[in-house]
Amino acid sequence: MLDLEDVSVVRDGTTILSGVHWKVDGDQRWVVLGPNGAGKTTLLQIAAAMSHPSGGAVQVLDGRLGEVDLFELRPRVGFASSAMARRFPANETVLNVVLTAAYSVTGRWNETYEEIDERRAQRVLAEWKLDHLADRLFGSLSDGEQKRVQIARSVMTDPELLLLDEPAASLDLGAREELLTLLGGYASAPEAPAIVMVTHHVEEIPKGFTHALLLGRGGVVAQGPLGEVLTAQNLETTFGLPISLTETDGRFTARAA
Repeated sequence: MLDLEDVSVVRDGTTILSGVHWKVDGDQRWVVLGPNGAGKTTLLQIAAAMSHPSGGAVQVLDGRLGEVDLFELRPRVGFASSAMARRFPANETVLNVVLTAAYSVTGRWNETYEEIDERRAQRVLAEWKLDHLADRLFGSLSDGEQKRVQIARSVMTDPELLLLDEPAASLDLGAREELLTLLGGYASAPEAPAIVMVTHHVEEIPKGFTHALLLGRGGVVAQGPLGEVLTAQNLETTFGLPISLTETDGRFTARAA
């Protein structure tokens, strides 16, 4: 699904990513962890074919960046982020925010949708417990509701690769746990696509995730199966201070040791 070979990103003379080698297979669900400025969002933008690296090679699905038609590639990749939420018209209905993913547009214009598209949008809203909000305006929703709408939109087209940039950020405890429960159920389904989720906190890793990539200062600290990579020692190297890590029933908690 994703293959990065010796990828580097330099912006305005600052190295954001350096020497990244990383592969994501179709049956894997990855969490990308690291401090602010580690290059997590930049990495996700490259994976979404929204940005190009300064060096190295990137294969997204069956196309290599720089050679593939991005307009054909991007609809096959689901993407949700807080930055994208600001692109949706505040007066657009929730149903239309999800429905317009069929054309990869962020607002309803003059395009025509088939009945199958509308049925699919309604089903996705129900799966993410948003069907009661279908006629609400996107701008009137809470932060947690908006994040769930974004994820529903990102899976509307049955993507082969799903990329989530801090989906639980800024949510209160109840909204976070509701979202993580839904994400965990989705990630555990055999028909789910490959998933990559960026977060700052181990508490936001849903059940069902299988692998972890730890980024620190633009480089890879560790990567591989979640149980092997997510250790107190690796987190200490990643975040620069001693960490105490605990795991209970598939969920993690970290604090300064």
